[in-house]
This record gives sequence, C-alpha cells and structure tokens, in this order.
Amino acid sequence: MPRSNKQPIAFDNDNLEGTTQPHHDALIVMARVRGFIVKRIMIDQGSGIDVMYPNLYQGLSLKKEDLSKYDTPLMGFDGHMVILEGQISHPVIMGGREVLVTFIVVASSSPYTAILGRPWIHDIGAMPFTLHVKVKFRTEEGITVIRGDQQAAKQCLVTAAIEQTKQREPTENLTL
Repeated sequence: MPRSNKQPIAFDNDNLEGTTQPHHDALIVMARVRGFIVKRIMIDQGSGIDVMYPNLYQGLSLKKEDLSKYDTPLMGFDGHMVILEGQISHPVIMGGREVLVTFIVVASSSPYTAILGRPWIHDIGAMPFTLHVKVKFRTEEGITVIRGDQQAAKQCLVTAAIEQTKQREPTENLTL
C-alpha cells in the first residue's frame, strides 16, 4: 500500500444513509475465506481473537488434522468455558484486501460463521463503527467502505434467542 494514502478514516452523518436508525445491531459482513464467499461474519472490537464456528469449519470441508493445537482457555459470551478444537490460518479477503487470519476453531454453536476480532481489525487497519453499520480501511485505491448487513444481524439475534430458549431446562412448578 502506498505511503501517500494518508487520507483520514472518518465517519459522519452521511455514513448513516442506507441504515435503519436507531438500532443496536451487531456489525455483520461478508468476506471471502479459502475462496468461498462467507456470510454472517461479525466484526467484534471486544474479541481478542478471531473465531471460526463449526458451520464454517464444516462448510470449508476442514478436518481435525488440518488444525494445530490451541490450548489457551476461552470464555464464551455466556460466561462459560468454550471447547476449543484448535487453530487454523486462512486468507480472508474483504474489499480487495487480503489478510492471513489465524482462527480459533470452537465447538460451540453460533448464528455467526466467524468473528473477526481485534487481531484482524489491527492487521488490516480497519475502523469499524456499529452505529453506521460499516467498517472502513485503506487500500491502494483509497478508503474502502464495507457495509454491514442489518437484516442478517437481526436474523442472527433471533436465531441466538431461539437456541438459548431450546437449551433452557424447563423449570419445575413452584408451590407457594
């Protein structure tokens, strides 16, 4: 990338165009992983790792022997320890930029196929902004804007709620 591309990355009210406001949606995008277009990838500034969920792992026809060991404990969104399968590195292409991402493969279900956390955000020099449902980063052509998918974010939220309801055990009748 040429050094002359020092145009500041910024967001303003014009970047709200095309979004449904107000909202509390996650930033959900698409990218190319191993040559396949992958939907329902969450960009999460709160995640210190990049995560691959079983639906993507299986969809890419990966096998256990493709993974290398990863044994650092990982806490899930619900506060419970997550079962780790291992780690694997694959190029992720978004907006014409390719970054080699080391995914931690987990054995828990999720409505997302993957999470791109701070490692990816920092490697690509991205600036995600959930209010604007966009992520911006520099390319050789200038600033690239990737628009998130609010409909997919809502579908993921509903799927997660349904799965959580299914996992709850029925409560016993209480007598007072």
